[in-house]
Amino acid sequence: MFFTIPTLLTWARIVAIPLIVAVFYLPMSDPLRNLAATVMFVVFALTDWLDGYLARKLNQSSAFGAFLDPVADKFLVCASLIVLVQLHRVHALIALVIIGREIAISSLREWMAQIGASRSVAVHMLGKVKTTVQMVAIPFLLYDGTLFGLIDTKLWGTGLIVAATVLTIWSMVYYLQKALPEIRAKAR
Repeated sequence: MFFTIPTLLTWARIVAIPLIVAVFYLPMSDPLRNLAATVMFVVFALTDWLDGYLARKLNQSSAFGAFLDPVADKFLVCASLIVLVQLHRVHALIALVIIGREIAISSLREWMAQIGASRSVAVHMLGKVKTTVQMVAIPFLLYDGTLFGLIDTKLWGTGLIVAATVLTIWSMVYYLQKALPEIRAKAR
């Protein structure tokens, strides 16, 4: 089902991701640039919730949508992290850990599906918490200022992205441990 409303929202999220990158090349002040990128990220991230909600509500869930949705999330996170590394707001090692985990776990899930053991690496609450912390940290880091005259978004974003990195490693270890019995069985 390529053209359901939920799938179109997911496609729109993928197509719109380069806008976050492009805003940093437009002739505008840094605070305006940061605000525009932050608003776009939050809107794109909210479409992730909306497409899932609509897929359930409209009974338009599909295998293709279930595949495409996490791909869009990973593109959004990875593109934003690369921008943040370029802006010196996130250390390259943090971005490498987060992006590397996404590649490793996606590859593991694909392989486990091929051997008929995808249930052993099904999405776990730990992975959802990791994603939530990332999705809160990134807009704070994109904004890079004081919010409502009270919140130092760079400080909070840095703390949250470090927490997300710890959760990233923890969830990767969790998924690898869950897959290990299947990996051992297939290695024999």
